[in-house]
Amino acid sequence: METVEIPKIKPRRIKKAKIVRNDRKGVQTWRFWIQAGFGALCTWIGVEFYLFLQYLNTDGATMFINRPPGVEGFLPISSLMTWFYFFLTGTVHGAHPAGFFIFLAIVLISLLFGKAFCSWLCPIGFLSEMIAEVGEKVLGRRLKMPRWLDYPLRSLKYLLLAFFSVSIFTMSIVALRGFLDAPYNVAADMKMFHWFANLSEVGLGVILFLLVASFFYRGFWCRYLCPYGALLGITSLLSPNKIKRNPVSCIDCGLCARACPSNIKVDKVTVVLSDECHTCLSCVDACPVADTLDLTLVGTKKRWQPRWVAIGIVALFLGVTGVAIVTGNWRNHVTIEQYQDLNRNLDNLGHPGM
Repeated sequence: METVEIPKIKPRRIKKAKIVRNDRKGVQTWRFWIQAGFGALCTWIGVEFYLFLQYLNTDGATMFINRPPGVEGFLPISSLMTWFYFFLTGTVHGAHPAGFFIFLAIVLISLLFGKAFCSWLCPIGFLSEMIAEVGEKVLGRRLKMPRWLDYPLRSLKYLLLAFFSVSIFTMSIVALRGFLDAPYNVAADMKMFHWFANLSEVGLGVILFLLVASFFYRGFWCRYLCPYGALLGITSLLSPNKIKRNPVSCIDCGLCARACPSNIKVDKVTVVLSDECHTCLSCVDACPVADTLDLTLVGTKKRWQPRWVAIGIVALFLGVTGVAIVTGNWRNHVTIEQYQDLNRNLDNLGHPGM
């Protein structure tokens, strides 16, 4: 049999452009101070809420502090139910209206800038980052979960989201209104504070586990267990703005991938299409070549300057909540007397479905 020699085909190489050094200032300092500012704001809301509860617990013997509506931002399940009620009726339920608008702002941010809330505004995300920074300095490196374990663990937050979504979206209008009107929901913020202030051994153990896990694995709660993050991961995929790499000018240094806190292989893709991308822009800041890695409007060459991303995220959040405040839709209409009555019977307020 005659042997036929097959010519070798050389792999096609991408013609590289002239390297232009990236001298643009990064925005990680901006991001830190924005995170710190929102963290301080959330802390102040917590202090105000504590003083409000002290006023209720002492039957008015302490200084009166009005209930801060911002505390409703920590009631994502009630906010999701309020949104579903709005979808069915066109009316914002009056129990936790601030939660409705905070939820709206967060979703709008994800639709425009991806999962940016998690890495720019979320106080839990900020705390998790700070713990991870300490952990990486102590350990001398960043630990990564094995891939065979990482993927199934990442599915947990979507299972939690599915559970809550099915539970809520299968409710009738009557059942939904009954839950939202119930004293249990009206006092949800008070019950949440009471739970954290009187942690059981199990609750304390879970929190300690999450703190320790975040020390060893960056963003453990956010990556594996947060249902809010799961929702934003889905909506972020609808965002028209994506991190885009220019393979022509890319020098394949891998700095972007090493900088990514979510362990995304940015250097191996042209467009980052990942539900774990938080639009923190760490990869963009790490890129040493100009016009090579940017947040870009898909289908165009429109690049977002990082500082405008930072300004846009903050402006969108403050804009939505500001409109709610100015239009009088921020505070609920629960009287102080009603709150006093709820507080006296807090331990007896059971879940409406139980």
